[in-house]
Amino acid sequence: MKIRSILLAVVLGASLVSAPAHAAPELSVGVAYDIGGRGDKSFNDASAAGLEKAQKQFDFNLEAVVTDGTSADREKRIRSLITKKCNPIIAIGAGYAATLQALAVEFPNTQFAIINDASVAALNVTSVVFADTQGAYLAGFSAAQVSKSGKVAMIANPDQADLYKDGFSAGVFASKRKVIPIVKYVSGSYSLATTQVLDAGADVVFAATHGSNSEIFKVIVSRNAKKKGSNIGLINIEPDQYITVTSATKKFLFASVVKRVDKAIYDVIALSVAKKAYLDILDGDAGIYGRRYGITGGGIEFTIRSKELAAMSDSINLAAATAEKILA
Repeated sequence: MKIRSILLAVVLGASLVSAPAHAAPELSVGVAYDIGGRGDKSFNDASAAGLEKAQKQFDFNLEAVVTDGTSADREKRIRSLITKKCNPIIAIGAGYAATLQALAVEFPNTQFAIINDASVAALNVTSVVFADTQGAYLAGFSAAQVSKSGKVAMIANPDQADLYKDGFSAGVFASKRKVIPIVKYVSGSYSLATTQVLDAGADVVFAATHGSNSEIFKVIVSRNAKKKGSNIGLINIEPDQYITVTSATKKFLFASVVKRVDKAIYDVIALSVAKKAYLDILDGDAGIYGRRYGITGGGIEFTIRSKELAAMSDSINLAAATAEKILA
């Protein structure tokens, strides 16, 4: 949808010709970036991409702020957007959850949205979340397809046990190949965890952690330099993680699970322009409280980066049809 500027005829007198002028946008969108702002190669940049797409199609004012990460500063930044009459206000990242929980009560007529968090219980706060388990299923399925050693691994945080069991491991078993899934829960060194799963025989690693996974990739690249035969590869999640890939190392990045944060941001603005409520979708049976983006509708994409996986795209597409039915 494209909004055209309204031309106003301003009559200054009977002898003057009417002069057209662009009307000021009715909508002011506020965006509160997380720590670092644009250039983080993560959620801030992915959100900015959605904003840029929306700006090309819709007419609205944009006010953006960046937090230093403290709770006091987060509140200060959100309040500054409220003062500027921004509505909606989009907060990037779970770090804003506590702030929005409090301010949503104080400002019930302001519509908020928070990206990648579903913990705020307020009618005027929409939680935008992603179907992580669906992406993990495809990662497991694809890892099993290309494994030569018969072992693949997921490196995860301690709170991601369900993501492993219902996603990655389920995808591995769905491949119907004799491949064993390994999981390493990490609260310390990612380098050590990667070394351990490679020593255990894994030749494809799915990184489900947040932040930089350069440590994981560095170990994989180093191990490949010491071995002969087929490559050890990485499957990552974007924009949860970021790594530096060179022309010499890109062959070790097999695939990426991509959360379309840009699409979610665009949707928030499109609905606001159309003056439609952007409310949470409540589905207790499915465990969905918020707006969940999954494979259906293109909210989760699986980007194949290796020639070997590309040759198996038909089977991966079939697996995607199964994965998109996963509710957790």
